[in-house]
Amino acid sequence: MKRQWNLKKLLYDISIDVAGGLLIGLGIYNFAENAGFPLAGISGIALILYRLFGLPIGWGTILMNVPIAIFCFKTLGREFFVRSVRSLVISSLMLDYVVTLLPVYSGDRMLAAICTGIFSGLGYALIFMNNSSTGGMDFISVAIRSKNPYVSLGKIIFVEDCAIVLLGGVIFKDVDATIYGLIITYLLTVVMDKILYGIDSGKMTLIVTGHGQKVAERIDQYVGRGSTILKGRGSYTGGEKDVVMCACNNKQMYVIRKMVREVDPEAFTIIMESNEVLGEGFLEE
Repeated sequence: MKRQWNLKKLLYDISIDVAGGLLIGLGIYNFAENAGFPLAGISGIALILYRLFGLPIGWGTILMNVPIAIFCFKTLGREFFVRSVRSLVISSLMLDYVVTLLPVYSGDRMLAAICTGIFSGLGYALIFMNNSSTGGMDFISVAIRSKNPYVSLGKIIFVEDCAIVLLGGVIFKDVDATIYGLIITYLLTVVMDKILYGIDSGKMTLIVTGHGQKVAERIDQYVGRGSTILKGRGSYTGGEKDVVMCACNNKQMYVIRKMVREVDPEAFTIIMESNEVLGEGFLEE
């Protein structure tokens, strides 16, 4: 029975990777590449190599991820690493062998930029919602933050993305394309935020569990958020419990909910809206 459940879970994960990879591939190949847009991330570097040397974008992405994956393996943890590698390979193969069979858009560049941001944002959101990633700059960002825990993860990603987009603009000397690339980066982020975060600024969760330290460690590992462990006592049983308190955004809350069920299926989780959250990674005073 357990083996059958694992098979269903694996097939579900693969189907999510295929759908996400298809959407990402449409955005990159069928809209951005033909319009000459520079993109962010490892796929953006792969796109530069494709235009300069003809190296397939998907295979270029895989090859560049090999040293990154080796370097970041210990930081990421085995489970997240394996899931991300699977998502990376599937999405890269979709990019090189599936979306290339579909028509390429050759119309207005602004419409191409909008479609690139929307399709890619939807694809990345699907994969992130399934507690995975497409590797590349995600791996690097997590590794950098593990060495510099007081630096905002959002700031790290923003600097990385802008640097790669600007690099593409400098190489191909196309100012308009560079501006479109920055617009795509912003639009992609907005689409992902709306799907994964919702429209509110933050969430707060209280997790009542007998494995507080383990839950807190997994929250830090998977979403890069610190937690506060409070001590509690059940009014009915009188037993002592840990209460893990954590503030985060909606995307991170989605991951936390799934992770808590894996660590402690009997945990009692309370999720509340946070009208304002001040501090590292949130709003500044």
